[in-house]
Amino acid sequence: MQADYSGKGRYGVRVNPARAYPSPKKPVNKATERQPRRRHRGGRYRLAELENRDRWMVSYADFITLLLALFVVMYAISHINEGKHRILTGSLVSAFGAKSDHQNILSLTPDEPALQEQVAAKKARRAAEAQRQRRERMEVVAHDIMAAFAPLGPLIENGQVRVIHSDRGLSVEINASVLFATGQAVLQEDSSKVLEAVAQVLKDGDQMIRVEGHTDDIPIVTEKFPSNWELSAVRASSVVRLLIDNGVAGARLIAAGYGEYRPVNSNDTEEGRMRNRRVTITILSSSPDSEPGASPGTSDKFHMPPDALPEVLKGHAA
Repeated sequence: MQADYSGKGRYGVRVNPARAYPSPKKPVNKATERQPRRRHRGGRYRLAELENRDRWMVSYADFITLLLALFVVMYAISHINEGKHRILTGSLVSAFGAKSDHQNILSLTPDEPALQEQVAAKKARRAAEAQRQRRERMEVVAHDIMAAFAPLGPLIENGQVRVIHSDRGLSVEINASVLFATGQAVLQEDSSKVLEAVAQVLKDGDQMIRVEGHTDDIPIVTEKFPSNWELSAVRASSVVRLLIDNGVAGARLIAAGYGEYRPVNSNDTEEGRMRNRRVTITILSSSPDSEPGASPGTSDKFHMPPDALPEVLKGHAA
């Protein structure tokens, strides 16, 4: 039988050639092909689900990742830097000017007493070692200073030049009559030479040096010195100026005048007034910021014991 391509089928009915003779079907990918709607109960239709049974693992992995991130953040928040916490606590306490009535929870450790004892012992050893080194340096300086005062041996024996060791440092107390004429603030020639030798001893150190001028209670009224304040201050400045001229750094020097208000003896006798007219050169053992401002002539003064002095000083200590 021959095919009829006239567009009419059997019985004279017009037929679409494309439908009458369909082309071969292409292979179908069932995973991506839209599935036909299936009828369900109640007369409703829905698309068939894709046949991918492992798709739930994507959501599960996202959930686990978020959970891990949550625990990391919680751990970071709960972890306290103890050092920063102490600094912050101390800053707040000092800012409000209050003292904590309770102990910091972070410091309550079983070994705290033992640790505190170890720290205290270590600090005590360091302080003792520093004190020993300062004392050794002071002894060397005292030896050299007394060697510089050797030409004034009789004055040392008479107590007009004294070496005094106190909590402030090493002090050299010089009677004013050794350095100045009565009512004057210009250094005498002999005393200038002695102070020049003292400056050679002091110029290589790094300690602060305090020079103090003192007078008795007899008023002085001159055109140059209206009161004992001016006289004592200018005398101290004269000594400071000589030390600077002989190599001692000016930044290490302090000049102070106390007038008659820092006596070391009674002003009722001539001997006591002579003792009160003095200039004191103190090599400080600590920063001047911690100095109370009092002269070594106060109650904290004590003479250096002879067994603590070098040989050259034995017999000269008051």
